[in-house]
Amino acid sequence: MPHPFLDAPAPLAFAHRGGAADGDENTAAAFGRAVAMGYRHIETDVHASADGVPVVIHDPGLQRMTGLDARVADLTWADLSTVRIAGESLLPRLDEVLDAWPSTRFNIEVKADAVVTPALEAVRRTGAGDRVLLGSFNDARLARVRALGGPRIATSLGQRAVARLWAAAIAGLPLRLPPSAVAAQIPVRHGPVTVLTARFLAYLHRLGLAVHIWTVDDPAEIERLIDMGVDGIMTDRIEILRDVYAARGLWIA
Repeated sequence: MPHPFLDAPAPLAFAHRGGAADGDENTAAAFGRAVAMGYRHIETDVHASADGVPVVIHDPGLQRMTGLDARVADLTWADLSTVRIAGESLLPRLDEVLDAWPSTRFNIEVKADAVVTPALEAVRRTGAGDRVLLGSFNDARLARVRALGGPRIATSLGQRAVARLWAAAIAGLPLRLPPSAVAAQIPVRHGPVTVLTARFLAYLHRLGLAVHIWTVDDPAEIERLIDMGVDGIMTDRIEILRDVYAARGLWIA
């Protein structure tokens, strides 16, 4: 049986940062919009405050989203709890987000070493273990997530692991995976290299991995990926992905 995080009709539809194209990414307002539209999977990011509170934000610094020239890791939660995005939305805590949408599944990018333990504690405290997937580009950080979280916390693969799998697919060699690794979350291309090929997709499927593609906003590309047989697509433009899925009878709100 698939991990409960994946136990839904494929291809999964992910609202990337709640729908980053609307400008207020990773906020309660963004998540609420995506859920109201029918999204059941949301991609998000988490950093730790100076006092170890897991804060939902993509960047290590606050400048881009809030205009404040400061780093998340240098401020306490008491400081961060007053920070507003575009003068409106507050920065949310991970436990607040998990509690607010108890039926929604969250794909959580663990953005810093300091947030590994706080993020796992928030997942345990909210009883959200079956509806989260933790990922990171950093393989060593993911290894720590797996060691502390155990095999029941679903994980994706780091950048080096994906590169090893890509080479193994070309050579036709099997590779062992960590028990909690349930998905490979990859771009279509990385620089000049086409990462997602039919051969690589078939290889990942033979290993039992779901294959989720980020971040795709073009309707024609979404159509092509569905035809290829990917297991999920992440998008910033949540209306576009929803409309393509709905036109093909794949939208299940």
